[in-house]
Amino acid sequence: MLTAKAAVAGVMGWPVGHSRSPRLHGWWLDRYGIDGAYIPLAVPPGRVAEAVRALPALGLRGANVTVPHKEAVIAACDQVDPVARRIGAVNTLVVAEDGTIEGRNTDGFGFMENLRADRPDWRAGAGPAVVLGAGGAARAILVALADAGAPEIRLLNRTRDRAETLAAELGGPVRVLPWEERAFALDGAALVVNTTTQGMGGQPALDLDLGRLPPAALVTDIVYTPLHTPLLKAAMERGNPVVDGLGMLLHQARPGFEAWFGRVPEVTPELRRFVLEGL
Repeated sequence: MLTAKAAVAGVMGWPVGHSRSPRLHGWWLDRYGIDGAYIPLAVPPGRVAEAVRALPALGLRGANVTVPHKEAVIAACDQVDPVARRIGAVNTLVVAEDGTIEGRNTDGFGFMENLRADRPDWRAGAGPAVVLGAGGAARAILVALADAGAPEIRLLNRTRDRAETLAAELGGPVRVLPWEERAFALDGAALVVNTTTQGMGGQPALDLDLGRLPPAALVTDIVYTPLHTPLLKAAMERGNPVVDGLGMLLHQARPGFEAWFGRVPEVTPELRRFVLEGL
């Protein structure tokens, strides 16, 4: 039961009704018996800064940020951590005791923790990574892979200019290849990541021939509806290890929950089943 001292956080977006975060954080709050609440915060474009600055006055500990506000919230933060600054987007806001607001980005953390939890023996330094897509999720994943020691990251996007811009901004081991050469880019790869919406329910499957992919290469997809996308099914059929995208959603939520509610939450099979039931 909530009391007047309940810790409160939420998720900002427009629209926000599709967010799985209230279900996810609500499960953890119940699981650990925490006096707290996690609520949806529908914030229309143009009022983002106003909403962020209101968090301390309303007594909220912070909030997650989802589309389309991840970039716009940066200007409203008192400080932004280095990872979020490099990515150019914030998905987690933390209100300090003095009322200042810090912007963080935990998407890359969630991506890497998902791989490590499912495939403990996998290492980013094992070989080249192939990343398909150059949107917001790709930015976070590229930074995470580079920081984890990936020796080469082959970035491919249907609009090459966007990939070139992203590679120029991030630097490091990111190398842009033409979308038409995506099948050849798999030569010698240790990891393949699909960050596009291709393969999501209602979208066409990702057109990618896996014939050149080494048998031991790990294949992952950030899409989790369906849980096993056509790409993951094709990889499994040829014997490649795969990791689905649901874990990224679950793991990226952990740092925010710890900051707001004072407990390090666990990602368990029970949590996965509970979140899947809501999809």
